[in-house]
Amino acid sequence: MSNEMVIHQPAPAPAPMIPYGDMERMAAVIAQSGLFGVRHPTQALALMLIAQAEGLHPATAARDYHVIQGRPALKTDAMLARFQAAGGRVQWHEYSDVVVAATFSHPAGGAVRIDWDMARAKAAGLAGKDVWRQYPRAMLRARVISEGIRTVYPGVLSGMYTPEEIRDMTPPKAPVVETVTVPSNALDVADYDATIEKFNDASSLREWLIRERDCHGWKNGDPLYEALKEICKERVEQIKAAERAEMIRVADEEMKAVIAEGIE
Repeated sequence: MSNEMVIHQPAPAPAPMIPYGDMERMAAVIAQSGLFGVRHPTQALALMLIAQAEGLHPATAARDYHVIQGRPALKTDAMLARFQAAGGRVQWHEYSDVVVAATFSHPAGGAVRIDWDMARAKAAGLAGKDVWRQYPRAMLRARVISEGIRTVYPGVLSGMYTPEEIRDMTPPKAPVVETVTVPSNALDVADYDATIEKFNDASSLREWLIRERDCHGWKNGDPLYEALKEICKERVEQIKAAERAEMIRVADEEMKAVIAEGIE
């Protein structure tokens, strides 16, 4: 009979349920902060509901998830942390800009060694992308972690992919050749982000929003229209803040000039 002591770690207790109204208020704060890749409260709220369904506090959604091209993604570090918290182990063998290799093991899934190198990335059509040229080691690491955990113990992933994987699987948009009317249900808020960011004049931004509304036949209450109004409102506040800062700068320079003339 073995005298070896076996210690069983108790499963962490699930986080207390947060009322839906409280999550809505938290989602609004997260979206307004703009710190977590979430641009609209509905995106933040959806991630919070996922986190709560997994027994986590809804606020962890901002820490662990990202929204890429309108799709939820589990951050690579969060993915690895969940795997290790569930009893998984990782042993790194190589970690460079050319190749990243590691062995992933878990009592419920065995062990597997995963290797990703630039030759494999090139064969998959990934190596030519800008982010792969700029951050090859980080991209290789993300692929190794995702494939290793998905192979050995996929239960901790909840079917999620990393932000790096989603960016790679999203095909580039074809250039627009002609203007066509697109049904509002085929559009996403993320499609307008770049356009809205280009505006530096609040009046021009309002006129653009009115034209888009009339073009697509949107009405008050339409989800996409309401989302765009919120984003445009945030952009107008940014424009006004920049204008106030410029006015303060000009006034400060004028005051300095007056003081300088008085001294002379």
